[in-house]
Amino acid sequence: MLDEFEGTVLGHRDGHGFVTRDDGQPDIYLPPNEMRAVLHKDRVKVRIVRSDRKGRPEGRVLEIIERKSQTIIGRLLQESGIWIVVPEDKCYGQDVLIPKAATGLAKPGQVVVVELTEPPSLYGQPVGRIKEVLGEVDDPGMEIEIAVRKYSVPHEFSDACIALARTLPDQVRAQDKQRRVDLTDVPLVTIDGEDARDFDDAVYCEPVKIGKGKTAVEGWRLLVAIADVSHYVANGSAIDIDAYERATSVYFPRRVIPMLPEKLSNGLCSLNPEVERLCMVCDMMISLDGEVTAYQFYPAVMWSHARFTYTEVAAILANTRGPEALKRQERVPDLINLHDVYRALLQARARRGAVDFETVETQIVCDESGRIEKIIPRTRNDAHKIVEEAMLAANVCSADFIAQSKQAGLFRVHEGPTPEKKEILRNYLKVTGVGLSISDDPSPGEFQAIANATKDRPDAQQIHSMLLRSMQQAIYTPVNEGHFGLAFEAYTHFTSPIRRYPDLLVHRVIKAILAKTKYQLPVLPTPGEAHAKLSRRLEKGLAARVAEPGQKPKKLSVDTQAWQAAGMHCSANERRADEASRDVEAWLKCKYMREHLGEEYSGVVSSVTNFGIFVTLDAMYVEGLVHITELGGDYFKFDEMRQELRGERTGMRYAIGTRLQVQVSRVDLDGRRIDFRLIHEGEGLLPRSGKDKDLPRAAASRDAPAGESAGATGKRPSRKISEPDARPAKKTASKSKEPGRKPRRRS
Repeated sequence: MLDEFEGTVLGHRDGHGFVTRDDGQPDIYLPPNEMRAVLHKDRVKVRIVRSDRKGRPEGRVLEIIERKSQTIIGRLLQESGIWIVVPEDKCYGQDVLIPKAATGLAKPGQVVVVELTEPPSLYGQPVGRIKEVLGEVDDPGMEIEIAVRKYSVPHEFSDACIALARTLPDQVRAQDKQRRVDLTDVPLVTIDGEDARDFDDAVYCEPVKIGKGKTAVEGWRLLVAIADVSHYVANGSAIDIDAYERATSVYFPRRVIPMLPEKLSNGLCSLNPEVERLCMVCDMMISLDGEVTAYQFYPAVMWSHARFTYTEVAAILANTRGPEALKRQERVPDLINLHDVYRALLQARARRGAVDFETVETQIVCDESGRIEKIIPRTRNDAHKIVEEAMLAANVCSADFIAQSKQAGLFRVHEGPTPEKKEILRNYLKVTGVGLSISDDPSPGEFQAIANATKDRPDAQQIHSMLLRSMQQAIYTPVNEGHFGLAFEAYTHFTSPIRRYPDLLVHRVIKAILAKTKYQLPVLPTPGEAHAKLSRRLEKGLAARVAEPGQKPKKLSVDTQAWQAAGMHCSANERRADEASRDVEAWLKCKYMREHLGEEYSGVVSSVTNFGIFVTLDAMYVEGLVHITELGGDYFKFDEMRQELRGERTGMRYAIGTRLQVQVSRVDLDGRRIDFRLIHEGEGLLPRSGKDKDLPRAAASRDAPAGESAGATGKRPSRKISEPDARPAKKTASKSKEPGRKPRRRS
């Protein structure tokens, strides 16, 4: 029937839910009574029965198509002699009944993992048994234990993987160095953060003459050496299977869930100082105007001549005769060369018009017990940018190398804004009087021009936020569509095979090209439910690019389909890692803010919704919600075009960038939510209380619609267009080619 659809249930903390339709059309609302018999993530068939009072299509569940076995994390409680587990993830709207015989060794109040034995029904709660006891809610690291299970992050290596890792050598052997270029005399160095434990990239730069004879011109030779993970991780091996399942390392404050066993990530594949290491090298010639005129790839053996930190390099470049420079006198000329080539690459980037909006990134500083001591802004100096530009240059050459070879591989694709997002952005720019807009087929330079033209306006933050929101997320796919934000015709990831599986695949493809063979993907597990949304997006995108209406998109080959599946898997698990990391940060920030209940802070509006405003505190870089009912007696209406709330009677406006005084009124650790109360001028403070339950809840903050909850870290993560792709956990700049020009490949 036309009004029956299949999709996946997404529960909401208030008891209702939504069904995300398989056909990509708008979600179907499920009222609380319909959610009683289904669980978050169930696949169902629904029928639209009416529109609710908000105009949303409302559905009735006809059939549960698939109920995947899933574990639920929560706290064990005993109420009136009945044992229940209250789910930590509020998307599961019902408590789980636990028979006394199924409680195991768990004690009341402990955090446990529950396996369902009976599903919910219209007239009965779900029933389960305790599968694992994680500990007390305030145990150090508990937030990470919860997150890895909540998001199904693999955190234990298989026995086969561990056994295979034990057989690997402890150092580079003579047979490993065969048919490799010896670069041990080249003073390659690593530049990383103070707390880095693995080093997967090294750099070196020297001035050279490009060309021969009288036509020769000044330029640089830039070497980017990347740990050769593929030498040790055999295609389809036990280590490879575990690495593919994880797809990426997951970074939490004070802990990392690595993609590879420690023997590789911190040992054989870490470019530690003054030891031999195997590497893959991207050897580039770069002109004075920042263009890569030639490049080549080759396997090599290297010897890191120094382990630098960003802070140290920045200090040396700021004063080449200072105390830091005196300690590293031999390396100072090399660092100056790196700085010079970086400035040339930066000029090329500016000519290309790549999008680069400056945003504030934060770092959580914890004590030994895992408690937050402070939250500080993460500063980016020239040393960060030098490395980022070098990595971007190597990534672009890798993509060009694969594209020219006609071999299948994974590209990092970032598409331009959708028609809907373009229209929203145009309307916004018009009503705010910016004076600039975007074309039907916009270039990244148009976005950067708007950012540059508005950087001194009082509402610059609001405008730049809207520009960012109009962008899409980047994905891994074998179909190269370029990288919009970085303004590259082809882009991929080559520089972090220790931390990202796509980079490992790129290394294997490059090696196959060099050997004049073809790389064959191993038999990989079939992507699961997490990839369905990405799959629909890819199919929808392909269909949209078909020239004639009604014409079917070109069918992908079996080989391309396999690569597409691998790309979707890596893209989905990248998002899973981000969500798990944000969840842990939100937990820590909530625990931190419980110590500051009742205190007053200044802040700035960072987002506006129809249910309230999100405010980021100046001193703590923590975001919380001021619900619309806390804004005063006026009736406030949300203006989507202007992205502001405006009072009908007073004309009071709250938009991104508005400065406010707020009081921390409530912290919900389980819901990862912080509520603020607006302090009006001349108003006295409420008395401070030591417990969050003693302060009133910001009225109706739980009414936030699905996907817009008042999370401790905000309503949603900002997506940076100068995306952290070249190196994980670092904001990258970009590197360029002029339109129509391609670097020449050296043989």
